[in-house]
Amino acid sequence: MSERNTLVRSLHDVGLAAWFGGTLAGAVGINGAAADVPDRTQRLRVANAGWARWTPVNAAAIGAHLVGGAGLLLANRRRVAGQSGVGAVALAKLALTAAALGVTAYSRALGKKVEQGGGAPAEGGTTPAADTPPDVAKAQQQLAVTQWVIPALTGGIAVLNATAGEQQRPEEQASGFLRRSAQLVGVAS
Repeated sequence: MSERNTLVRSLHDVGLAAWFGGTLAGAVGINGAAADVPDRTQRLRVANAGWARWTPVNAAAIGAHLVGGAGLLLANRRRVAGQSGVGAVALAKLALTAAALGVTAYSRALGKKVEQGGGAPAEGGTTPAADTPPDVAKAQQQLAVTQWVIPALTGGIAVLNATAGEQQRPEEQASGFLRRSAQLVGVAS
């Protein structure tokens, strides 16, 4: 593997690891810890402060993952087109990445609504209290879902990365190109 491909792979993998791990740590750590703050009117402020610190790092991680992914796709374009199964994995990764980006952006928009609630009483970062303003409570309830959807989607991407790594083994490449060639000439289905 060339030095350039190693850099591209590293950007892709480290960016994904930070996106997955940071979001999971935020759901468990930041949102969970906010529930332990004794003053109910400070719980959202604590959660918001934690997420505000993470957001620029998360954006950089996502950017690194996307740049690395584009570089990998470019470097492996012949395999994607010619090796049986590689295109399907690449397409699945693209679909999960698009979904994770969408949910991440939506989650950020929800987070902004919760930030506007500032000192509203709450049970935790994603758990409203009976007296939490309705718009903030709704955003919290939606965040309670998205905080788990993002790690599920990015975890799925990590699983597909492992599959893609297996497809790069020399014996897999050879048999994959043979299967694809047979399909193109109508010998195999």
